[in-house]
Formats: sequence, structure tokens, C-alpha cells
Amino acid sequence: MQSQFQVAANHAQGLALQRNRVLRNTYLLLALSMVPTVLGAWAGIRVGFSFFAGSPLISFLLFLGIAFGFMWGIEKTKNSGAGVALLLGFTFFMGLMLSRILQYALGFANGGSLIALAAGGTGVIFFTLAGVATVTRRDFSGLGKFLFVGLILLLVAMLANIFLQIPAVALTISAIAVLLFSAYLLYDISRIVSGGETNYVVATLSVYLDIYNVFVHLLNLLLAFSGERD
Repeated sequence: MQSQFQVAANHAQGLALQRNRVLRNTYLLLALSMVPTVLGAWAGIRVGFSFFAGSPLISFLLFLGIAFGFMWGIEKTKNSGAGVALLLGFTFFMGLMLSRILQYALGFANGGSLIALAAGGTGVIFFTLAGVATVTRRDFSGLGKFLFVGLILLLVAMLANIFLQIPAVALTISAIAVLLFSAYLLYDISRIVSGGETNYVVATLSVYLDIYNVFVHLLNLLLAFSGERD
């Protein structure tokens, strides 16, 4: 009986060590992924990169195709160094995509401060929700289905507003997106803490996308309500 308890205790300790290792590696790779994101954004601003210069619909679909292509490749190579390389390449691409809204923001008199405010707000959201998921260790896996449905509806609304071009709808989409991806942050980090996600490359990709979307849509809201034209 004692040996069985010892085996169970060793197994539990091993699982805890594995979860801590995945969480630590996720945070390290997440920090590293910000470097190509910043480089991509800087390069995009320098060259005036505009992915959506042509047809908005075709550009949106092309962006989704490239993004999902990267994500498919990362999933297939997640257990090798190629997965890390693809992830960093993807974050550079996302940095290029980010340059468009940054260029727009810098056209405002207070654009730089709003970018910093959006980054700071995103950081507060991330650290708060990461702390909640890590300290409480509650299981938020039940949110998964609701969040996925919300994500599909959000993508449909974004696609529809490409044709409608209604500012109020765009602001509503951004407000919902901030809430949705904040909830996704809680869900994704909770999955790592609870052992639901054991691959740190995939975990990093999920958390990165959450942070990226919170930042972009938070900046959209700040520009709409606090932007000051020169």
C-alpha cells in the first residue's frame, strides 16, 4: 500500500514538474516572439507596408490563408526546432501586419502615447489573467466551446463589415474582441496550468494570438475615442 502511495506521489510530482516546465518555456518563447514582431512592425513602417492596399476582401482572405498556413505548419512541426522557427517567422509576418495600424496611429498627434497605452493595457490584462489562472488553478476548460462560437461569430462580423464599412459596427467588433481574447488568455493559460496543453510551441502560439488581438483592438478603441488629429 505504501509503495502505491509513493508511486502516485511521484507521478503527481512528475506531472507538476512537466506543467511548470511547459509554462516556463511558453513564457520564454513568448518573450522571444516579441522580437520578430517588433522587427516586422518596424520594417513595415519603414517601407510603408500595406497588405490591404488592394481589394479588402481578397486581402483579408489572403491574410487568413497565410496565417492558417503558418499555424498548420507550426502544428505539424511542433515537436522540433522547425516549429520554433516557423513560429518566429509567423510572428514577424504578424509584425508586418501590425505596421498598418501603427502607421495610422502615428498619424495622430498623440498616436505614440496611445500605442504605449494600448501596450500597457494589454500587459495589465495579460499579467492579471495569467495570475488568476496560475494562482487559482481553476479549470476554465468549459469556456472552450463558447469562446470558439464567439470567435466564429466575430470573424463573420468582421467579414460582413468589410462590405458594410459602418464605424459603429467596427467599434463594437473591437470591444467584443478585447473581451473575447481576454477570455481566451484565461482559457489558454489555464489549459497549460492544468496540463491540458503539453507542447510549449503550440501554447506560445495560442497565447501570442490572444495578446496580439487584445492589443490591436484595444488600440482601435483608443484611437477612436482618444485620438487627436494634428
